[in-house]
Amino acid sequence: MKRAKKIQQILDQYIPEPQGALSHQSLYTLLIAVLLSAQCTDRAVNLVTPTLFSKADTPEKMLALGEEEIFKIIKTLGLAPTKSKAIVGLSKRLLEQFSGEVPRTLEDLQTLPGVGRKTASVVLSQGMGIPAFPVDTHIHRCANRWGLSDGSSVLKTEKDLCRLFPKSSWIKLHLQIILFARAYCPAKKHDEASCPICSILHQLPKT
Repeated sequence: MKRAKKIQQILDQYIPEPQGALSHQSLYTLLIAVLLSAQCTDRAVNLVTPTLFSKADTPEKMLALGEEEIFKIIKTLGLAPTKSKAIVGLSKRLLEQFSGEVPRTLEDLQTLPGVGRKTASVVLSQGMGIPAFPVDTHIHRCANRWGLSDGSSVLKTEKDLCRLFPKSSWIKLHLQIILFARAYCPAKKHDEASCPICSILHQLPKT
């Protein structure tokens, strides 16, 4: 717990007011943007979503737009064919089972095509303010590097972080760790000596 508390203090110092980077106007457009961000940068997603959302910002409009037109708009993104199909599928499911509204539970969100645990958790936390700790590759990597989890699985990392940090801080910490990882603790060409956290790990208690 002492290690986690010190790491949180450093994150508060370096990333005091983290902000989500995906452009969106509603829960539905956030859901679509997060789905599109899989294996893509937020910047790349933000380049295509203005066009997509100007044509379709509701499940009804997205279904009317159709899979082929969606693909044409998002084709520069990785996994574009799969994502186009998922967007149509989840839009249809929203209309058929949820009256066109984005569901407000992790379980219901994960019933939507193309929506896994991480995507669902991001929508809950960033869109609804419901405490969740989405674990992406940055968070999974850093939690292992920093001795907060053993890196055995993404789900194990999520459980460990939820145990170590106060529930009230999960939403903020999710963004802080991602932004800190990109700036100071990258996967490649990582310089431990210049990383504000890795450089002092030897000084921190193991628990």
